[in-house]
Amino acid sequence: MTRDEALAALREQVAAGKPIIGAGAGTGLSAKCAQDGGADLIIIYNSGRYRMAGRGSLAGMMPYGDANAIVMDMAREVLPVARETAVLAGVCGTDPFRLMPNFLQDVKRAGFTGVQNFPTVGLIDGTFRVGLEETGMGYGLEVEMIRAAHELDLLTAPYVFDEDEARAMAQAGADVLVPHMGLTTGGTIGSRSGISLDEAVARVQACGDAAREVNPDILCLCHGGPIAEPDDAQYVLERTTGIVGFFGASSMERLPTEVAMTENMRRFKSIPIQETA
Repeated sequence: MTRDEALAALREQVAAGKPIIGAGAGTGLSAKCAQDGGADLIIIYNSGRYRMAGRGSLAGMMPYGDANAIVMDMAREVLPVARETAVLAGVCGTDPFRLMPNFLQDVKRAGFTGVQNFPTVGLIDGTFRVGLEETGMGYGLEVEMIRAAHELDLLTAPYVFDEDEARAMAQAGADVLVPHMGLTTGGTIGSRSGISLDEAVARVQACGDAAREVNPDILCLCHGGPIAEPDDAQYVLERTTGIVGFFGASSMERLPTEVAMTENMRRFKSIPIQETA
Protein backbone atom coordinates (compact mmCIF):
# COMPACT_ATOMS: atom_id res chain seq x y z
CA MET A 1 0.00 0.00 0.00
CA THR A 2 1.39 3.40 -0.97
CA ARG A 3 1.44 6.48 1.23
CA ASP A 4 -1.27 8.14 -0.87
CA GLU A 5 -3.51 5.07 -0.66
CA ALA A 6 -3.00 4.79 3.08
CA LEU A 7 -3.67 8.49 3.70
CA ALA A 8 -6.81 8.39 1.56
CA ALA A 9 -8.09 5.42 3.57
CA LEU A 10 -7.36 7.15 6.87
CA ARG A 11 -9.10 10.35 5.83
CA GLU A 12 -12.06 8.32 4.60
CA GLN A 13 -12.43 6.82 8.09
CA VAL A 14 -12.43 10.27 9.68
CA ALA A 15 -14.91 11.61 7.14
CA ALA A 16 -17.22 8.71 8.01
CA GLY A 17 -17.02 9.60 11.70
CA LYS A 18 -14.94 6.55 12.57
CA PRO A 19 -11.71 6.62 14.60
CA ILE A 20 -8.36 5.74 13.11
CA ILE A 21 -7.03 2.77 15.05
CA GLY A 22 -3.40 1.73 14.87
CA ALA A 23 -2.17 -1.52 16.39
CA GLY A 24 1.31 -2.48 17.43
CA ALA A 25 2.12 -6.07 16.52
CA GLY A 26 4.93 -8.16 17.96
CA THR A 27 4.00 -11.36 16.12
CA GLY A 28 2.44 -12.39 12.85
CA LEU A 29 -0.63 -13.65 14.72
CA SER A 30 -1.08 -10.28 16.42
CA ALA A 31 -0.90 -8.57 13.04
CA LYS A 32 -3.35 -11.01 11.47
CA CYS A 33 -5.86 -10.58 14.31
CA ALA A 34 -5.50 -6.79 14.20
CA GLN A 35 -6.17 -6.79 10.48
CA ASP A 36 -9.15 -9.14 10.84
CA GLY A 37 -10.54 -6.82 13.53
CA GLY A 38 -10.37 -3.81 11.24
CA ALA A 39 -7.16 -2.00 12.24
CA ASP A 40 -6.30 0.93 10.00
CA LEU A 41 -2.56 0.76 10.67
CA ILE A 42 -0.24 -1.96 11.94
CA ILE A 43 3.07 -0.90 13.46
CA ILE A 44 5.93 -3.26 14.23
CA TYR A 45 9.00 -2.42 16.27
CA ASN A 46 11.40 -4.13 18.59
CA SER A 47 9.35 -3.60 21.75
CA GLY A 48 6.63 -5.79 20.27
CA ARG A 49 8.97 -8.75 20.20
CA TYR A 50 10.07 -8.16 23.80
CA ARG A 51 6.52 -7.49 24.95
CA MET A 52 5.20 -10.75 23.52
CA ALA A 53 8.17 -12.54 25.04
CA GLY A 54 6.87 -11.50 28.46
CA ARG A 55 9.20 -8.56 29.01
CA GLY A 56 8.15 -4.97 29.55
CA SER A 57 7.86 -2.74 26.51
CA LEU A 58 10.73 -0.57 27.73
CA ALA A 59 13.05 -3.49 26.97
CA GLY A 60 12.98 -1.99 23.49
CA MET A 61 14.82 1.03 24.87
CA MET A 62 17.64 -1.06 26.34
CA PRO A 63 20.76 -2.52 24.63
CA TYR A 64 19.29 -6.01 24.31
CA GLY A 65 19.42 -6.13 20.53
CA ASP A 66 19.78 -4.16 17.31
CA ALA A 67 16.40 -2.40 17.09
CA ASN A 68 16.54 -1.74 13.35
CA ALA A 69 17.71 -5.27 12.56
CA ILE A 70 14.95 -6.70 14.74
CA VAL A 71 12.20 -4.78 12.93
CA MET A 72 13.48 -5.97 9.56
CA ASP A 73 13.47 -9.54 10.85
CA MET A 74 9.92 -9.06 12.17
CA ALA A 75 8.90 -7.89 8.69
CA ARG A 76 9.34 -11.44 7.36
CA GLU A 77 6.75 -12.61 9.89
CA VAL A 78 4.25 -9.76 9.69
CA LEU A 79 4.18 -8.40 6.15
CA PRO A 80 3.07 -11.63 4.43
CA VAL A 81 0.00 -11.93 6.70
CA ALA A 82 -0.97 -8.24 6.71
CA ARG A 83 -1.35 -7.58 3.01
CA GLU A 84 -4.57 -5.58 3.31
CA THR A 85 -3.39 -3.06 5.91
CA ALA A 86 -0.72 -0.36 5.88
CA VAL A 87 2.23 -1.59 7.95
CA LEU A 88 4.69 0.86 9.49
CA ALA A 89 8.22 0.10 10.65
CA GLY A 90 9.47 1.38 13.97
CA VAL A 91 12.81 2.94 13.01
CA CYS A 92 15.50 3.91 15.51
CA GLY A 93 16.39 7.24 13.97
CA THR A 94 19.36 7.80 16.27
CA ASP A 95 21.15 4.60 15.15
CA PRO A 96 24.76 5.72 14.56
CA PHE A 97 25.67 2.57 12.62
CA ARG A 98 23.36 3.10 9.67
CA LEU A 99 23.20 5.56 6.82
CA MET A 100 19.59 6.48 7.48
CA PRO A 101 18.53 7.38 3.91
CA ASN A 102 19.86 4.03 2.72
CA PHE A 103 18.14 2.16 5.54
CA LEU A 104 14.84 3.87 4.79
CA GLN A 105 15.17 2.69 1.20
CA ASP A 106 15.56 -0.85 2.56
CA VAL A 107 12.44 -0.34 4.69
CA LYS A 108 10.45 0.75 1.63
CA ARG A 109 11.75 -2.11 -0.52
CA ALA A 110 10.81 -4.60 2.19
CA GLY A 111 7.16 -3.64 1.72
CA PHE A 112 6.47 -1.22 4.56
CA THR A 113 4.05 1.62 3.84
CA GLY A 114 5.68 3.96 6.32
CA VAL A 115 7.61 4.52 9.51
CA GLN A 116 7.36 5.56 13.13
CA ASN A 117 10.20 6.75 15.39
CA PHE A 118 10.84 3.95 17.84
CA PRO A 119 12.94 3.36 19.90
CA THR A 120 12.74 7.05 20.77
CA VAL A 121 14.82 9.17 23.11
CA GLY A 122 11.58 11.03 23.78
CA LEU A 123 10.93 8.44 26.49
CA ILE A 124 14.20 9.36 28.22
CA ASP A 125 14.55 12.32 30.58
CA GLY A 126 16.92 13.66 33.20
CA THR A 127 20.71 13.71 33.02
CA PHE A 128 20.87 10.80 30.58
CA ARG A 129 18.64 12.64 28.10
CA VAL A 130 20.81 15.75 28.38
CA GLY A 131 23.88 13.63 27.67
CA LEU A 132 22.29 12.07 24.59
CA GLU A 133 21.33 15.47 23.22
CA GLU A 134 24.78 16.90 23.88
CA THR A 135 26.60 14.00 22.21
CA GLY A 136 24.71 13.88 18.93
CA MET A 137 22.12 11.20 19.74
CA GLY A 138 19.12 13.41 20.40
CA TYR A 139 15.51 13.66 19.30
CA GLY A 140 16.50 15.91 16.41
CA LEU A 141 17.83 12.85 14.58
CA GLU A 142 14.38 11.31 14.81
CA VAL A 143 12.90 14.46 13.28
CA GLU A 144 15.42 14.22 10.44
CA MET A 145 14.55 10.53 9.95
CA ILE A 146 10.89 11.47 9.57
CA ARG A 147 11.85 14.22 7.12
CA ALA A 148 13.89 11.77 5.03
CA ALA A 149 11.06 9.22 5.10
CA HIS A 150 8.60 11.88 3.94
CA GLU A 151 10.89 12.72 1.04
CA LEU A 152 10.87 9.02 0.08
CA ASP A 153 7.05 9.13 0.03
CA LEU A 154 6.69 6.90 3.09
CA LEU A 155 3.76 7.46 5.43
CA THR A 156 5.07 9.03 8.64
CA ALA A 157 3.46 8.64 12.07
CA PRO A 158 5.91 9.88 14.70
CA TYR A 159 5.65 9.84 18.47
CA VAL A 160 5.91 13.26 20.11
CA PHE A 161 6.11 14.19 23.77
CA ASP A 162 5.50 17.93 23.90
CA GLU A 163 4.35 20.86 21.79
CA ASP A 164 7.81 21.76 20.47
CA GLU A 165 8.34 18.24 19.21
CA ALA A 166 4.86 18.25 17.69
CA ARG A 167 5.66 21.39 15.71
CA ALA A 168 9.05 20.00 14.64
CA MET A 169 7.54 16.75 13.38
CA ALA A 170 4.77 18.60 11.56
CA GLN A 171 7.39 20.76 9.85
CA ALA A 172 9.30 17.61 8.90
CA GLY A 173 6.27 16.30 7.03
CA ALA A 174 4.52 14.03 9.51
CA ASP A 175 1.26 12.68 8.14
CA VAL A 176 -0.02 11.29 11.45
CA LEU A 177 0.99 12.65 14.85
CA VAL A 178 0.94 10.41 17.92
CA PRO A 179 1.32 12.24 21.26
CA HIS A 180 2.84 9.66 23.60
CA MET A 181 1.66 9.64 27.21
CA GLY A 182 4.27 7.20 28.50
CA LEU A 183 4.49 3.49 29.21
CA THR A 184 1.04 1.87 29.08
CA THR A 185 -0.39 1.03 32.49
CA GLY A 186 -2.07 -2.18 33.57
CA GLY A 187 -1.62 -5.90 33.20
CA THR A 188 1.18 -8.04 34.56
CA ILE A 189 4.12 -6.13 33.05
CA GLY A 190 2.63 -2.67 32.55
CA SER A 191 3.47 0.51 34.39
CA ARG A 192 2.16 0.90 37.94
CA SER A 193 2.35 4.68 37.81
CA GLY A 194 1.56 7.37 35.31
CA ILE A 195 -0.41 10.50 34.61
CA SER A 196 -4.19 10.72 34.98
CA LEU A 197 -6.59 10.47 32.06
CA ASP A 198 -7.49 14.13 32.50
CA GLU A 199 -3.84 15.11 32.28
CA ALA A 200 -3.52 12.96 29.18
CA VAL A 201 -6.46 14.82 27.64
CA ALA A 202 -4.73 18.16 28.20
CA ARG A 203 -1.36 16.98 26.88
CA VAL A 204 -2.77 15.26 23.81
CA GLN A 205 -4.81 18.35 22.96
CA ALA A 206 -1.82 20.65 23.38
CA CYS A 207 0.35 18.54 21.07
CA GLY A 208 -2.41 18.27 18.46
CA ASP A 209 -3.04 22.01 18.52
CA ALA A 210 0.68 22.75 18.17
CA ALA A 211 1.05 20.45 15.16
CA ARG A 212 -1.99 21.93 13.43
CA GLU A 213 -0.43 25.39 13.73
CA VAL A 214 2.08 24.08 11.18
CA ASN A 215 -0.09 21.69 9.18
CA PRO A 216 -3.87 21.99 9.60
CA ASP A 217 -4.35 18.69 7.75
CA ILE A 218 -2.22 16.53 10.03
CA LEU A 219 -4.06 13.58 11.58
CA CYS A 220 -3.65 13.43 15.37
CA LEU A 221 -4.09 10.29 17.46
CA CYS A 222 -3.40 9.48 21.13
CA HIS A 223 -1.34 6.76 22.76
CA GLY A 224 0.04 5.31 25.95
CA GLY A 225 0.09 5.94 29.67
CA PRO A 226 -3.40 5.67 31.17
CA ILE A 227 -5.01 5.27 27.72
CA ALA A 228 -4.98 1.49 27.91
CA GLU A 229 -8.50 0.22 27.25
CA PRO A 230 -11.21 1.13 24.72
CA ASP A 231 -13.09 3.09 27.39
CA ASP A 232 -9.94 5.11 28.11
CA ALA A 233 -9.52 6.01 24.45
CA GLN A 234 -13.19 6.99 24.26
CA TYR A 235 -12.74 9.20 27.34
CA VAL A 236 -9.89 11.08 25.64
CA LEU A 237 -11.59 11.39 22.25
CA GLU A 238 -14.79 12.71 23.82
CA ARG A 239 -12.87 15.45 25.65
CA THR A 240 -10.59 16.62 22.84
CA THR A 241 -11.12 18.29 19.49
CA GLY A 242 -9.29 17.26 16.37
CA ILE A 243 -7.97 14.04 17.89
CA VAL A 244 -9.22 11.40 15.50
CA GLY A 245 -8.06 8.06 16.85
CA PHE A 246 -5.86 5.89 19.01
CA PHE A 247 -2.71 3.89 18.54
CA GLY A 248 -2.19 1.02 20.94
CA ALA A 249 0.57 -1.51 21.29
CA SER A 250 0.31 -3.17 24.70
CA SER A 251 -3.38 -2.27 24.53
CA MET A 252 -3.82 -4.27 21.34
CA GLU A 253 -1.85 -7.42 21.99
CA ARG A 254 -0.38 -7.74 25.49
CA LEU A 255 -3.38 -6.83 27.61
CA PRO A 256 -5.93 -8.83 25.56
CA THR A 257 -3.57 -11.80 25.45
CA GLU A 258 -2.97 -11.74 29.20
CA VAL A 259 -6.70 -11.73 29.90
CA ALA A 260 -7.74 -14.28 27.28
CA MET A 261 -4.99 -16.84 27.90
CA THR A 262 -5.19 -16.62 31.68
CA GLU A 263 -8.96 -17.05 31.67
CA ASN A 264 -8.73 -19.88 29.15
CA MET A 265 -6.28 -21.73 31.38
CA ARG A 266 -8.56 -21.25 34.38
CA ARG A 267 -11.44 -22.73 32.40
CA PHE A 268 -9.39 -25.80 31.54
CA LYS A 269 -8.26 -26.18 35.14
CA SER A 270 -11.87 -26.03 36.31
CA ILE A 271 -12.84 -29.15 34.34
CA PRO A 272 -13.75 -31.90 36.86
CA ILE A 273 -12.45 -35.41 36.45
CA GLN A 274 -14.31 -38.54 37.36
CA GLU A 275 -13.21 -40.28 40.50
CA THR A 276 -11.77 -43.74 39.99
CA ALA A 277 -13.37 -46.66 41.76
